[in-house]
Amino acid sequence: MKPFLPRLARVALLGLIAWHAAHAATHSVQPGQDLQAAIDAAAPGDEVEVQRGFYRANLRIDKPLTLRGVGRPTLSGGQTGDTIRVTAADVRIEGLIVRDSGGSLKEQNAGIYLYPGAHRAVVLNCDLTYNLFGLWIEKANDVRIEGNLITGKRDFASAQRGNGIQLYNTQRAQILRNNISFVRDALYVDVSHHAIFRGNRLHHSRYGTHYMTSYHNVWEDNDTYYNRGGLALMEVREQVVRGNRAWGNSDHGIMLRSVQDAVVENNVVAGNNRGFFIYDVEYASLKNNLVVDNAVGVHLSAGSTRNAVEGNDFIGNREQVRYVGARDERWGQDSGNHWSNYLGWDRNGDGVGDVPYEANDMVDRLTWRHPSLKLLLASPAVQALRLVGQQFPLLRVPSVVDPKPRMQPTHQHWSEWRGKHFPGQ
Repeated sequence: MKPFLPRLARVALLGLIAWHAAHAATHSVQPGQDLQAAIDAAAPGDEVEVQRGFYRANLRIDKPLTLRGVGRPTLSGGQTGDTIRVTAADVRIEGLIVRDSGGSLKEQNAGIYLYPGAHRAVVLNCDLTYNLFGLWIEKANDVRIEGNLITGKRDFASAQRGNGIQLYNTQRAQILRNNISFVRDALYVDVSHHAIFRGNRLHHSRYGTHYMTSYHNVWEDNDTYYNRGGLALMEVREQVVRGNRAWGNSDHGIMLRSVQDAVVENNVVAGNNRGFFIYDVEYASLKNNLVVDNAVGVHLSAGSTRNAVEGNDFIGNREQVRYVGARDERWGQDSGNHWSNYLGWDRNGDGVGDVPYEANDMVDRLTWRHPSLKLLLASPAVQALRLVGQQFPLLRVPSVVDPKPRMQPTHQHWSEWRGKHFPGQ
């Protein structure tokens, strides 16, 4: 009989939830009325409808309910504190313009602050504008942030702004289809795991996304452009970076720093100063990426080794690879990569070059130290120097070596990504 009692309790709980859903009330608030009073009067599970208009409020939501805008009303925090503070689980906020939080980095003022315990919160189709932090999410699990437009305090210096969405110590967040700009970092992810970031547009900020010590996350189908850096992954494990576009960033497109066991595949990295910046990375898989028209295609250093780098297209980068290492690093041992500056041949027509590709030779090293030499790269003298370096091992420097360079690129429409540089560069 003992198992019967817990089962009966669960049935009673489900029945109670269904009863509350069937009897949930809707409270309508008009301009000039007290919005906080309406929230306080609502029962758990109720809906508060905010009619079109302007409301000056610093709201606190401490019970599960829905706060829904009708006709996109504006909630202004008056540039003090948080505009909306959520301390309860199962709160849904949608269809609002939320603006004018305070500007204190010490207090972490936000348009919407999800406090510890605000689990399963949903923020949907809102405009969060002129807030220090758009959304601050702290120790709140299973949240969904979708379809929001987030801009920061554009008149603040970059270092004095907050982040568009900040995640701290969360689990299983879903950050979907948001458009974030003019903040410090569009997405800042700290000690937060098993999250999904998909379909976001992140631009005109310091970093499009900044990850710190966060594991088992998926970053997919996002656009990061016109930032200082597109995606920065720092001290992370088991990360999937798939099908994204990082272009026109003034420094790097995708940074991998102190990363293990990551999958980085099918991304477009175009028109950045450095396409990939790879530092202290091991056991990662970099496959089928298009790296095109960057000043440096890949900057590789700090013992980044034991990685599988296969099927990528490196096209039209002014320097394909800038490698700092004491020994050769072999890429493409299984299926090879395509290098647009490969000067070898394919006598048997199998699509694979007959001689290995070497990214860094003596001429490359000289041009790093003396950039003006680039004016002479096509000259017979420089080409002869390159051949001499290949023939005499004493003159050779450690390099990224691809034993099976592909003669043709996999990405047939690569030229569409040329010229997408940071404004002014």
